[in-house]
Order: sequence, then C-alpha cells, then structure tokens
Amino acid sequence: MPLIAKVDLVGVGLNATDTLIPLAEFPARGSKLEYTQESVMPGGQVASAMVACQTWGLSTRYVGKLGDDDAARLHERAFAQAGVEMRLIHVPGAASPRSLILVDKQGERTVLCRKDDRLILQPQELQREWVAKARALLVDGHDTAAATQAAQWAREAGIPVVADLDEPYEGVEALLERIDCLIVSRDFPCRIMQEPDLHEALKKMQARYGCSLTAATLGENGVLAWDGSRFHYSAAYQVQVVDTTGAGDIFHAGFLYGLLQGWPLQQQLDFACAAAAMNCTGEGARGGIGPVEKIGTMMATTPRYPRPASLPVVDEVLA
Repeated sequence: MPLIAKVDLVGVGLNATDTLIPLAEFPARGSKLEYTQESVMPGGQVASAMVACQTWGLSTRYVGKLGDDDAARLHERAFAQAGVEMRLIHVPGAASPRSLILVDKQGERTVLCRKDDRLILQPQELQREWVAKARALLVDGHDTAAATQAAQWAREAGIPVVADLDEPYEGVEALLERIDCLIVSRDFPCRIMQEPDLHEALKKMQARYGCSLTAATLGENGVLAWDGSRFHYSAAYQVQVVDTTGAGDIFHAGFLYGLLQGWPLQQQLDFACAAAAMNCTGEGARGGIGPVEKIGTMMATTPRYPRPASLPVVDEVLA
C-alpha cells in the first residue's frame, strides 16, 4: 500500500459534473424556451472546496466516488491540474454524478441533480489514514454514513470537522454529533430544530449537538454564526454576479482556509464571504476562484450589502 502523506485538509463528499445553461428568462411551467449555449464543468460541494484551498496554497486530499465515464476523467484532470491528491473509488458501468444548472439573468442558479445509487460512498470504502493524516476535515453529508465514519475518525485524531449541509439527510443526527463547525444553508437550522427564529435555531442546534460553532449562510444577506456565547455577522460583498453556482462551496473553502491560518472567527467569516462573492463573478462552481491576495484587495475596496431589517442584532460581536 502506498504511503499516505499528511495534508492540510481532507474532504469526503460530493463531486458532480455540471452542465450550465444561461437563460435570458426562467421558463414558465409548460413553456418551451430556446437556449444558445451550455458549458460542461466539474463541480460538487467538497470537490470544489478542495480545489479552492489547493489554489490558495493548502495541501488537500479529496475522497469520493465516480463512475468510469468521460465525466470521471474530467474530474481526474481537474484535480490533477490543481494538485489535489485523489482517493477515488470507481464503479464500472456507472455514470458519474451530474447536475443540470439553469442560470438566470441575475446569475441565480437552479440545480437539477442525478446520482446513481451505486455511487453512494460506503464507510467500509474509506481508510482511516486518509482522514487521520490531515489537519482538518470537510464533509457535506450526502453520503451520510461515510461522512459520519470520517468525522468519527477525525474526532478520535483531534482533527476539527467542518460540515456543509443543505438537507437533513437520513441518519444526519449521528453526523451532527461529530461536527465542530456546522455551517449550513439558510433554512436548515429552522427546519431541523423546528424553530422559526434563526437566532434561536442556531443556539439550539449548537446546544443539542455540542458543536463549537453553528452558522447559516444567507446569500446576499451574508452569514450569521453562533459561537456558544455570542453571534457574529458578516455581510456579503457587492459584486457583479455572473453565476451563483458554487458560492456555498467556496464559502466553506474560505472558512477552512482562515481556520487553518489560525485567524479570529470574524476574519474567517469575512474572508469566506469575499471568496464566495468573487467566485460569483465567474461561470461555474469554480469559475471565480481568485488568489488570496486578490480576495484581500476585494475585501478592502468592495462595498457590502446592507444588513437586512429581518436580521436584528442579538448578543452580537460587532466588527
């Protein structure tokens, strides 16, 4: 067996081949609409985050499952070009995960996903060393049992676990109990805690699962985080949006980059917001990944969206 090297970051989770279709207008139900172009690009939550962090100078390892088709080879080329270490399980005869992404004229995307059940990553397909020989772990929860196993190994090795979740997948409770930094989509905390107020939902989620941090990403309204004693808010940066695909993936990458630099939480959140905003200025899940220096310049020169009235200041550290 080849020697497993130590890396800064390991990701266990989703990859997808995205077919992007820009539309001048979103189709109405029952309508027929012509489109003029499409682009096929690699994407996926954890896969894209690994590419971003590798671009910023961290050493990364991606663990995931693919078919044996052209889409699989597209991912392999992208990982190799970025320098991401690959630990891939291939399934003969299976089609790799695919997404159809409709992007409207405001840059907002709508995603249609397809994944062969044979591509569900199983816990027994993982190796402990893939996870234990890293400084941090990112999971997205799509393959919940495998993510839970990886998170358990990380916990046993004293490695921080960051999660990117958008749905309460079956079995997710066991995974949540093994997460340190739980950064989820805007509706997740209220849904899983059955609490309509976001502030209270983040508090209750942190208390129930013992996370050191719970946070919700809010699109152009930024991010709200609870560290167990205070809330932290970071506003989104105002950029010319081309495509919001991958914004959440790159936000998590930015957060992890700051975490591994040892930055204060507010700086981690600000950098993550800026990295996500910059990615929205390009096409595709990875089209706007910029160098760290360029992200820093954007943070210093780009205005932010105003805080919405629907998000009041509560027990908050103000930047």
